[in-house]
Amino acid sequence: MTSHVYSLHSTLELPLEDVHDFFEDPDLPAEIADVEITRRNNTLIVSAVAAEDNISKYTPTAQLKASVTENRIYLDEEEEEEDSGPFSSGPSGGPQWGAFGQQEEEMERPSELVEYACFKGDRETVLQNTALQYPMFEVLCALALECEKGALTAITAHDDELQATRIVDGEERAARLEVVEDPRENGAGNGINWRDNKFIS
Repeated sequence: MTSHVYSLHSTLELPLEDVHDFFEDPDLPAEIADVEITRRNNTLIVSAVAAEDNISKYTPTAQLKASVTENRIYLDEEEEEEDSGPFSSGPSGGPQWGAFGQQEEEMERPSELVEYACFKGDRETVLQNTALQYPMFEVLCALALECEKGALTAITAHDDELQATRIVDGEERAARLEVVEDPRENGAGNGINWRDNKFIS
């Protein structure tokens, strides 16, 4: 069995600047000599460059695809949450209900627009093309460990074994494979009617 990515789902997000920093000096699998990063409008494409000459230059190698979006980051958000709640106190100690809206209009919060690379979708959307697909999946896993937001789940085959991968908010989590019966193989009269079950409220 050759290495293969059977299923993959990703909701990874990280600043575009961090993506470029990651690929400045990446620890790539042996099958990949380098990566090429291109941007077309709001799409970022990271393509694998094969280390061996046995792949034709006309064969499209695996690529990671992300959409680029702008998010407004408030620089003082954490400080404001620590300093005060949503309501300020009046002279008598009671809340001033109209004060919060007025303060918000008077004080413009410092912020900046940050471009984010969003690797979101299933295998066909995030990890494209067959040649070098598994090594590029390993690159995606390394990138997922740098993400503070989002998750990556996958089922792959490597060294003749099926493997489950789960990375959430930059941390590897326990994952397992389960073999379940396909409900379509059962007859209409078999099985449990979960929609009309007295044991489920």
